[in-house]
Amino acid sequence: MSPRRRFGKKLFRSLLPIVLVLVLALVAVLASIVYGVTRPPRRPYLVTPQTFRDISGPVLRVSDETWSNNDGTRARGWLLRGAEGAPAVVFLHRYGADRSWLFNLGVKLNEAADFTILWPDLRGHAENPAVKYTTFGGQESEDVLAALTYLRSLKTPGGGKLIGNKIGLYGVELGAYAALLASPRESEVRVLVLDSIPRSADELLRNVVHDRYNLDYNFLHKLVGTATRLYLMKTHKGTPSCELAASLKDQRVLLLSGADAGYLRESTQALASCFPVRENVEVKTDLPLSGFRLASATGEQGEGYDRGVIEFFDTNLR
Repeated sequence: MSPRRRFGKKLFRSLLPIVLVLVLALVAVLASIVYGVTRPPRRPYLVTPQTFRDISGPVLRVSDETWSNNDGTRARGWLLRGAEGAPAVVFLHRYGADRSWLFNLGVKLNEAADFTILWPDLRGHAENPAVKYTTFGGQESEDVLAALTYLRSLKTPGGGKLIGNKIGLYGVELGAYAALLASPRESEVRVLVLDSIPRSADELLRNVVHDRYNLDYNFLHKLVGTATRLYLMKTHKGTPSCELAASLKDQRVLLLSGADAGYLRESTQALASCFPVRENVEVKTDLPLSGFRLASATGEQGEGYDRGVIEFFDTNLR
């Protein structure tokens, strides 16, 4: 063996342990990031039906409900019944939030239109969730379909169907993507209000990683994306929002966003051109306040946002 080949072998053997350590360290870092981002921050509810009743009086009758998801896991949410035969609206929160973030808006819609309102906790969110991790919209869209099945099973005291054959979906960010992903498979979804929707689940994942770990390296983001898809397996669905919008038919759509939503404002604006029936799409992406920060809204801005959403549902679901 030539001296050069012997030297190469020695160098390889000396570097191999270092390379293995670096690879194992990278795998450990990726595993830690994937585990962290698929388990959103969990906080106590901002408000509950009980605390709301303590402030507004005993008229509000919101019940705590559970039902089965399509994969056999359990879902939970608050239910506020409306008039018999009236439409229903499901409110879907953003990543890192929970059902309480949209509670006030749902109550206002019920009071104005007498629609049945359902606020689910998306999987992996809120305290002590039955499913510990999020899938960034993939399995959440299946959970939306299960929630609609649950709504259709509700009966009035007289034994009739509680809700009619029209359903609306309201979603913010992750909730908006899950709503759009579920809608082409559910003919009774007639109205969509989508606030600050990402271009895809991968874009949402990238920005969650950036926000939580302050990482902004393309190579690392690609590795995290690949590792997350491997971790979530079939529950990950990376269909672009534009492709989903193009598959809709004649649903009425309201797109909302504002400067406070950051990159989501641009992606929401871009989505408007993807729907097949442009006349059915209304766009308001210059709002002083978006649903992304709705929980902290006060005064005239919050009231203005709520009024626009309520009027859109009331006009288009009846």
